[in-house]
Amino acid sequence: MNNSIAVQLFTLREECEKDFYGTLEKVSELGFNGVELAGYYGKDAEDLKSTLDRLGLVAVSSHVSLERMEENLEAELEYLKKLNCKNIVCPYLVEERRSEYDQLAKFLNEAGERSLQEGISLSYHNHDFELEKSDDRSHLERLYDETSPEFVKAELDVYWLTLAGQDPVDWMNRYKGRMPLIHLKDMTTDDEKTFAELGTGGVNIKGILDNIEQAQVQWMVIEQDKCKRSPLESIEISINYLKNALSNR
Repeated sequence: MNNSIAVQLFTLREECEKDFYGTLEKVSELGFNGVELAGYYGKDAEDLKSTLDRLGLVAVSSHVSLERMEENLEAELEYLKKLNCKNIVCPYLVEERRSEYDQLAKFLNEAGERSLQEGISLSYHNHDFELEKSDDRSHLERLYDETSPEFVKAELDVYWLTLAGQDPVDWMNRYKGRMPLIHLKDMTTDDEKTFAELGTGGVNIKGILDNIEQAQVQWMVIEQDKCKRSPLESIEISINYLKNALSNR
């Protein structure tokens, strides 16, 4: 497991905007093995692939908006194939579409089936709003119930589950074998309940790590949506904590 740690580059969005390849170099120097992409910053796929290869980084997955998938899934899959990237993730549901879970399930099922034909797995990444109930189930449960486990995977985000009053370990047990990726984040223990470096907050990171292998998670993805210090400093704290915690298990 120690060599399956990636960073979600949304954390470093400002750094990537200024110098994408220079930021990838710093990520590699910090000891990450992979990156989860959040945009390509105008880079040609072959050029990006050769840069990642030179830095010893794997393109683990890519967050691609639902709207972009709907507009041109084929172009997205073609780009990811050139990167040898095995995962595409629907990262967010904009507010005006949060009454469309049935249509979303149908689209993700179809997109997931098409992606799999190209050797790419599609996952859905949750926030907290999907944990609101509709009937006797949360929207997130409905979404996973109404899609094929073969075509639609779960990229569980442990911060958002915790914020919604859920136990991430319960969700990991429920969807084990269906979650190639997991988002690891911590949460401050004050009233603000904002994003924190791993090991510094109140999310049950230890319990989550104890269940990583049983849940058949392939990649642990560190993300911190907002940082109070330099994002590079934040991810360094998080990866050092994670490597230490994994080596002491």
